[in-house]
Amino acid sequence: MINVEDSSSLLRNDVKNLGNILGEILVHHGGVSLLNKVEEIRKKSIALRQTHNEEEYKKLKEEISSLEPPMRQHVIRAFSTYFHLVNIAEQNHRIRRRRQYQLEDNDVSQPFSLEGAVKSLKENKITESVIQDVLNDLSLELVITAHPTEATKRTVLEIQKRISTILQQFDNPLLTKREKENLHESLFNEVTALWQTDELRHRKPTVVDEVRNGLYYFDQTLFDVLPDIHQELEEQLDSEFPDHDWKVPNFLTFGSWIGGDRDGNPNVTPEVTWETLQKQRALAIKKYRKVAEELMRRFSHSMVRVEVSKELLRSVEEGETKYLDEGDAWPVDSEIYRRKFAIILKRLKNTGKTDLGYEDAEELLNDLLMIQESVEKHQPSHHKLKMIRKLIRQVQLFGFHLATLDIRNHSGEHEAAITEILRAVNITSDYSTLPENEKIEMLESVLKDPRPLLLADEYYSKETQEMLKVFHTIKQAHEEFGQRSIEVYLVSMTQSSSDLLEVLVLAKEAGIYRLHANGEVDSHLNVAPLLETIDDLIAGPDIMKTLFSMDVYRNHLNERGNNQEVMLGYSDGSKDGGTLTANWKLFKAQQEIHDMAKEFNIGLKFFHGRGGSLGRGGGPLNRSILSQPAETLGDGVKITEQGEVLSSRYLLEDIAFRSLEQGASALLESSAKISNKSEQAHIRESNWEEAMEEISSHSLKKYQSLVFGDKDFLGYFNEATPIKDLGALNIGSRPMSRKGSSRFEDLRAIPWVFAWTQSRQLIPAWYAAGTGLQAFASKGEENVKLLQTMYQHWPFFKSTVNNLQMALMKADLSTAKEYMKLVKDEEIANRIFGDIKEEYEKTKEMLLQITGNDNLLDHTPNIQESVYRRNPYVDPLNYLQVELIKIMRSQEDQPEELLTEVLLTISGVAAGLRNTG
Repeated sequence: MINVEDSSSLLRNDVKNLGNILGEILVHHGGVSLLNKVEEIRKKSIALRQTHNEEEYKKLKEEISSLEPPMRQHVIRAFSTYFHLVNIAEQNHRIRRRRQYQLEDNDVSQPFSLEGAVKSLKENKITESVIQDVLNDLSLELVITAHPTEATKRTVLEIQKRISTILQQFDNPLLTKREKENLHESLFNEVTALWQTDELRHRKPTVVDEVRNGLYYFDQTLFDVLPDIHQELEEQLDSEFPDHDWKVPNFLTFGSWIGGDRDGNPNVTPEVTWETLQKQRALAIKKYRKVAEELMRRFSHSMVRVEVSKELLRSVEEGETKYLDEGDAWPVDSEIYRRKFAIILKRLKNTGKTDLGYEDAEELLNDLLMIQESVEKHQPSHHKLKMIRKLIRQVQLFGFHLATLDIRNHSGEHEAAITEILRAVNITSDYSTLPENEKIEMLESVLKDPRPLLLADEYYSKETQEMLKVFHTIKQAHEEFGQRSIEVYLVSMTQSSSDLLEVLVLAKEAGIYRLHANGEVDSHLNVAPLLETIDDLIAGPDIMKTLFSMDVYRNHLNERGNNQEVMLGYSDGSKDGGTLTANWKLFKAQQEIHDMAKEFNIGLKFFHGRGGSLGRGGGPLNRSILSQPAETLGDGVKITEQGEVLSSRYLLEDIAFRSLEQGASALLESSAKISNKSEQAHIRESNWEEAMEEISSHSLKKYQSLVFGDKDFLGYFNEATPIKDLGALNIGSRPMSRKGSSRFEDLRAIPWVFAWTQSRQLIPAWYAAGTGLQAFASKGEENVKLLQTMYQHWPFFKSTVNNLQMALMKADLSTAKEYMKLVKDEEIANRIFGDIKEEYEKTKEMLLQITGNDNLLDHTPNIQESVYRRNPYVDPLNYLQVELIKIMRSQEDQPEELLTEVLLTISGVAAGLRNTG
């Protein structure tokens, strides 16, 4: 087994070496005085964490308050840069641990690995036929988004990647002394570049910038890692079950919202959506051409030596005549595969440009399968050609669309357009004011009529014309890039059944949904509700039942494979009712919608709109999957991968593989055991659910009494956090609030969570949980024991409790107390912060009682150590942030340098806590 202590010492050694290099750079850049100042603050902060001493605290605060430019900015950057280096070291250590497991000569598999999952299935005597059936239905789709903040610039990410590569090379035991010296020199140069690079953006990114950032991860890792996950699973199954001919379908896929998410972002226009699809296709083709060129070099087989298929010969002869100009053909006639690849490369080059290119990815796939079939006739058996198999898998996964683009818009936008359209043809003067039953009747009537509603454009407002253009763009995208390019239209703030029918009417007017005169229906777009608020989650089952009971909607579903996607929003539910209540209502909504859909014989896919941070449903992918109601896992799982986690999960190939195999292995193992009726861990007792209902009720009341019941709370939030300063950080193309409003209801969940995280209060991630748990536990010892049993045996509750532990660890009220000084009214500050502190202690006490631990996160010592190690280095950044905001708010004319320093502290705290919004 791996020696945890030795493994941890390797990480500490990496951190120490990187810290020493940073120290050298500080001396070079700012002299010994800069290094001494950073060291003095660092040591005082560490000492204060070990033993709080009021006198030492005052000295540290005086030290920080006395900093003047340019020294102050250098100090901020020193601590921020340190966190970037620690983050790299910790990621590198994850890679190291995975390799250590693989090097062990025993049967111990790394937890949540594909190897471990397959071995577990064999140990549980699950048959090959059951596993294959599960694989055939398995579906895990991850959707990258841009709007949740990615505070790290692309240039900085690339430097971090190079540093990580160098650290990995240091682990090679065969390195010579000279090679080590060269690596150290390279490492020093990269850390120097990191220090000398401006980490702040000087303008807001455009949507197209965000598209490029998203494509970066496909280019760097995902294009290769996704097929590798499927290949690894196939090889593990072959190893453990050698007598079965395994067929692993493309169960793990990626989608994107970047360039398609219109909700509250006026910058996402139909033109931007079209440009996004073009860029995605261009990258897919570029990647295929690169692999095809390599295969062309390798497939030098000669017909003098091997016999190839007649189909291939005929295809090459016809293709050279039809697609190649003079001089394009491969010059050696006998090298038939190279001749075929010359045709493939030319057609790829022309795809999307001329008729000589591929019409769709299916044509490319057929060419590759033809080559594979021919080669396998003369290839020794049991030795598969991995490279062409991988390319075939890539074409199946990515097509010419690369990632399926979801379109999202607010329900109110559709209602406004429908109101105008119906008024223009004299169906009703004001559709928006009709009762829900009359809206449904009217929309149903329109959908049952094959005639179009639309008049010429001049009859409609610019907003309605723009909305109609969105649907025409989807129609054109299907024709140009294939129907996989855009498959789902998401309706934000779905509150009624008519919200989905309105989208279907707009799709009908664009020809995406069609009712033919003979009654037949064509429908080429899934319409999915996004249930976000607590009220909407409760109403969700009835909304869907109404739709499932309608013939017109069932006809649409029949054309879509009789499957319905339902998106669940974690961010707004948490903002609306607190994290504990939101998570419970999400769980219940899934149960109820699943059971109801089963009665109608309709398949479901739940789309979990989780954020990267804990206050928005964040956490490891495998834990997210296992915490869902067990019966819903077979429906297919779709989860957002928010902008802030992309770099930590997908920047490095090994980390990307590990992150994805954790999710894939959890879903496979759970689904197979449930299908085999052998999974006991997911069984829920009715009294557990009754307990959660009671806990949630108390928690909701407590949360809303502060957030909505205290008239001073919003003022406290605006003053005791850096919410007003976040907009200047230039970390997203989308505005911080809907409609530019200052109302709490219109504030997006992302800056809401980001601001609380910066101030170390993190209340969206834990507040009111303690009151709910204590209210239930206080009724008797048997209730305490019940909570402990739930923690041991119910994955949902265990995940909830563990996320609360993590939130409390990252929150730090001794540091958060500093932000009280930013609140003008001292009485309000003391009262609200006092309430937060009391709730924090209550929550901590309950979590320790439930888990039986002495300290938070005792069950995950690696994470616990990481948080402990980081805290003393985050503290100075928080102290500096408070000082700088205080100065900034006291001045009418704010110097640019002051704002830059505040933004640097925000960026540094985000790196230190590994969370933004």
